[in-house]
Order: sequence, then structure tokens, then C-alpha cells
Amino acid sequence: MATILAVNGKDPQFGKNCFVAPNATIVGEVEMGEDCSIWFNAVIRGDVHYIKMGNKVNVQDGAIIHCTYQKHPTNIGNNVSIGHNAMVHGCTIHDNVLIGMGSIVMDACVVHSNSIIAAGAVVLEGTIVEEGSIYAGIPAKKVKSISQDLINGEINRISNNYVKYASWFSDHNEAPAVD
Repeated sequence: MATILAVNGKDPQFGKNCFVAPNATIVGEVEMGEDCSIWFNAVIRGDVHYIKMGNKVNVQDGAIIHCTYQKHPTNIGNNVSIGHNAMVHGCTIHDNVLIGMGSIVMDACVVHSNSIIAAGAVVLEGTIVEEGSIYAGIPAKKVKSISQDLINGEINRISNNYVKYASWFSDHNEAPAVD
């Protein structure tokens, strides 16, 4: 059973049709929209500030979402995929974004819509990722603009696939109630 805990009287809130893997951890002031999925060993800690997620957000295996105490919340838009073992910390991720496997997005970053953070990239504190761009490397820099084909072929495909994958666990597809 997933670990879902209130912190300082603030309970995680789940939209309709959310899947939470049995060993995921979600604590504190976390709000997610509809059709979200939180996968195996993912950790979402809204203990020191809030975390807000839109619709169709998938947080893949081993990913961590956190924030900075009383300074930087984490806001995530709609149709966002956060890849395996990625770390998203105290930043803003707009709509239609792919955060690649093993990447790190640090405090006060803004990742604008229709963008990709490449696998293994490190987006340094305060970086503003241009809309429609791919950022890669350490530190992450813009490597190219994204075509509409790439938006449809990668960002939308992955997000839609994770809604489908979550449906395979239909016996566990509703997030547990928090007491």
C-alpha cells in the first residue's frame, strides 16, 4: 500500500482516475488533477511547501518531487511526464513537457510549454527554459527547437501511454482515501 501521509494537517488531494503505485510515497500539501499516475518508488514530498500538479501528469519510477521550505513551491502543468529517477525541486513546469530520465530541475527554474529536458540534464537554479525547446547537458543549455512532430510524437505519446499503463492497474486505479 502506498504511503500517503498528512503533514501539519495538510493531506494530499487526488483528482479522478489517479493511479498511485503500492510503494509510492506522497506526503503533505500535494494536489493533483485528473488522470495522474505516480509510479513505483516515486516520492512526492509536500512537507515544506506545496506541490500542485495538473491533469495527465505521470511521475515515473524512482522520481522525486520536492520544494524549498517557505521559498519555492513546485507547480506542474498539464500533460507532463517526469521520467524515471528524475528530480524536480522547487520549480515551475508548464504544460506539455517531458522531463527526461535521470534529469534534475532545480529551484526557481521555469520550464515553458512544449519543451523537453533531455535525459541526464541538470537544469541549474533559476534557469528559464524557452518554450518549444530541448535543453540538454550539464549544465543544461538549449540544443534545438522542437517541431510539432516531436511534440506529438514524444511529449503527447508518452503522456497518453502513461494514462493507458495506469488503466492496466484498474483494481488499484483510484487513489486511496486519506484519513
